[in-house]
Amino acid sequence: MDEEPDPYRILKLRAEILELGSAIRQLQREGLDDAAAQLLIARKRAQLDLLVRTGPAGSRRSVADIRRS
Repeated sequence: MDEEPDPYRILKLRAEILELGSAIRQLQREGLDDAAAQLLIARKRAQLDLLVRTGPAGSRRSVADIRRS
């Protein structure tokens, strides 16, 4: 099985988002460019949102279904 269970993937994405948020704050404190980290965190948040909205793997909706909702 090459796909992780949804609850695990949700927890993993949330942990990655927390880490990225911490990295962004550190970059900002140092006065460094955080654009790449901001883009990555936006992508991770979108993945998390999609994963949470689609529910369990058995009830996943297609992209067209999600756009209509």
